[in-house]
Amino acid sequence: MAPNDDLQHVGILSLLLYFSWTWIGILTMDDDRGERFVHDILPSFSNRGICFAFIEMFPRIDYSAGHENMLNEEAKMYEVITASNANIVVFYGVSYSVLFLIWFPHISEFGVQTSYINQLKGKVWVMTTQMELSVLNYQRTWSLNLLHGTLSFTIHTKELPGFQDFIQSQKPLSNQEDGFMMDFWQHVFNCAFPNRIQDKVVGLICTGKEKLQNVPGPFFEMNTIGHSYSIYNAVYSLAYALHAMTASRLSQKARMDQSKLMHSLQLHHFLSSVSFNNSAGDYISFDENRRLLVGMDIINWIISSNLSLHRKKIGRMALGEALTISKDAIVWHSWFNQVQPISICTKNCQPGTSKKVKEGKPFCCYDCILCPDGKISEKEALVLGIFLKHHNSPIVVANNRNLTYTLLVSLLLCFLCMFLFLGRPEQVTCLIRQTAFGIIFSVVVSCVLAKTITVVLAFLATKPGSKMRRWVGSRLANSVLFSCSLIQACICISWMWTSPPFVETDTHSVSEQIILQCNEGSVIMFYCVLGYLGFLAIISFSVAFLARKLPDTFNEAKFITFSMLVFCSVWLSFVPTYLSTKGKYMVAVEIFSIFASSAGLLGFIFFPKSYIILLRPELNKREQLIRRKG
Repeated sequence: MAPNDDLQHVGILSLLLYFSWTWIGILTMDDDRGERFVHDILPSFSNRGICFAFIEMFPRIDYSAGHENMLNEEAKMYEVITASNANIVVFYGVSYSVLFLIWFPHISEFGVQTSYINQLKGKVWVMTTQMELSVLNYQRTWSLNLLHGTLSFTIHTKELPGFQDFIQSQKPLSNQEDGFMMDFWQHVFNCAFPNRIQDKVVGLICTGKEKLQNVPGPFFEMNTIGHSYSIYNAVYSLAYALHAMTASRLSQKARMDQSKLMHSLQLHHFLSSVSFNNSAGDYISFDENRRLLVGMDIINWIISSNLSLHRKKIGRMALGEALTISKDAIVWHSWFNQVQPISICTKNCQPGTSKKVKEGKPFCCYDCILCPDGKISEKEALVLGIFLKHHNSPIVVANNRNLTYTLLVSLLLCFLCMFLFLGRPEQVTCLIRQTAFGIIFSVVVSCVLAKTITVVLAFLATKPGSKMRRWVGSRLANSVLFSCSLIQACICISWMWTSPPFVETDTHSVSEQIILQCNEGSVIMFYCVLGYLGFLAIISFSVAFLARKLPDTFNEAKFITFSMLVFCSVWLSFVPTYLSTKGKYMVAVEIFSIFASSAGLLGFIFFPKSYIILLRPELNKREQLIRRKG
């Protein structure tokens, strides 16, 4: 009746990756399931970039060895966990495993000495479906703050109608022969029935009128939990299977056969085909391996000061679907001041530094050292991230959001295409570097042209009776982008077909040196690519210049005008400079031109918007847009 363990393993990994928790601790029981988890499952975590600060296994409970050895082992484990800077601990255990965590802050009360008793740090505990919170009688006054903010995977559960009414109706005195109920009552309410003990009652006397709804959750859970929900579904599944078996013609033969094995095989056959809707509205069915087809819920444990436990559903892991989480609904441990915890071994290195793995440490742990002279430090695509984070804000939506993303991705590729010009020339890089440069820059300039045309049409469409409204929209912008880019692609294909670039040695440019370089093949085709780029840039500049003063809140025309002015200036100065240089310096000139023109477009078009998004959010509102237009 429980979901496949593989689904839970995928869920735990997805949860860690969702919050970017790459530095975690592992606690597991020293049994077959724990060993399988460590040896078979954790390697898949490492393959996805997760490192382990520690992997500790709780010793098997051995009553013959005495409590002292077990507590000493726990004390050592407690020190390892507390001393670790990993804020996330995955606890893979069984139902009673939580008792070990509750003992941690109270180890000293059992005479065990540890130096970390007063240095308990907050952790986010990630627990599995097998684990539930229950405490023993002598733990009634113990603090459960350690578990506050825990994230737990549970079998998908719904509240059963009438379940709480049934629980509340249970009374120990209604059936004197029910010894279990009376023992349970004494344990939960910490009292005793006089007729259940021989000696005089010391302490509270059970009246049988105590109310279960007043008992804190850790001692008795009133709501439906995963285990009780599984039992409920199991009973009904068996009932439906028995009903189907007795109603079948095959059951007549089974009743004539006195073999219990035969009855069992018949029952298993009908169990695999059972399907029904339970009273909570869930559809219950099984797969070919007789596994219940059910997903898992992700629960946030919230511990109140009066030891009450509130389980809050904050996510779901369904079969064949991705993990879904309501991140803002999570209550974290007070240690983190309600800020999402970060758990990484080393923070990301800043631009200008590189990673150096620490010897003997996991791959997540490294030092950030300064880059050597002449080396390049990789920077993040930061502007694109800002726009994606504020995807639905007015300043991003304005003037064709999809076109904006296309332009940003193309600019990113422009910066990356510079790397094709670096290093030892190879036949492949010689073939693709100029075509990649030409096509990518054509997409960039085409995006700019399409955005400019969109601004002009949007203004003209606001005039009464204007026929331009039918042209406003993404269709025209996409057509401009596609057609302008296609022409450049055809030019590049013709170049590659007629006279493609190739690797050659230059022995004339520099005396006493042999330079390995890319021969462009056809110089005419190379300048055709540049000429077409210049043609697009001049058109974009002209349209943007004419539209720069149009009244619009997020009018990009003025920014496009400056960006295209920089773009045209760079490439106009490129031609004479390129012709006057020789050898490896020609490559340096082209790299500089690519970088300068890309930076100009990125800076003039997107930095003003980024400034409003990050520093002036009061201007990034639809009301502001309407007011300024008016």
